[in-house]
Amino acid sequence: MEIITKYFDDFSETQLKQFAALKDVYTEWNEKINVISRKDIDSLYVRHVLHSLTIATTFDFKAGQRIVDIGTGGGFPGIPLAIFFPEVEFVLADSIKKKLTVVEEVVKATGIKNVKTHWGRAEEIKQKHSFDFAVSRAVAPLGDLWRWSKPLLHKGILSNYDNGLICLKGGDLNQEISDSLCKPMVWNLTDFFEEDVFQEKYMLYVKF
Repeated sequence: MEIITKYFDDFSETQLKQFAALKDVYTEWNEKINVISRKDIDSLYVRHVLHSLTIATTFDFKAGQRIVDIGTGGGFPGIPLAIFFPEVEFVLADSIKKKLTVVEEVVKATGIKNVKTHWGRAEEIKQKHSFDFAVSRAVAPLGDLWRWSKPLLHKGILSNYDNGLICLKGGDLNQEISDSLCKPMVWNLTDFFEEDVFQEKYMLYVKF
């Protein structure tokens, strides 16, 4: 938990309690339905929560905006972002029902009010052109993410960046970016965080 307050400090008492509650809830549910690598559960805050909050270092979502988390898995980056931005609506989508069971139980246990879930593939979401941003973490190649995201987004600029896709990825991305035919902005996560775990990890943004 201290790793979060090392980099972010403008939290309400409610937000601090919600972040603090994540460890016990995820530990309990991960024993029933494995959504986080067992070796990673002890590093939940740095590898999953702080990693998800990379997006909040750069993008300032505004009240009333709608964000879709594509392939949320156990709720990353959507759940940490929903705690960080309590007045923003998040729809966490995944095709695997049991993963969304964990998401729903975490949301209920921590009292998060601004998260909904969608069971199914992103392209099956019926709310076309109704989201400001799509976010995703290490789910699929950039080209696929952009293809799935595009029909869900609408043009606009309520926050500090135009609406678009934001994704967290690792490794050598040169070929993936070239294949995607996108021209993303790319940030190295070591520009934000000093921990070694963020070496060769990146945040990509594609403007809609």
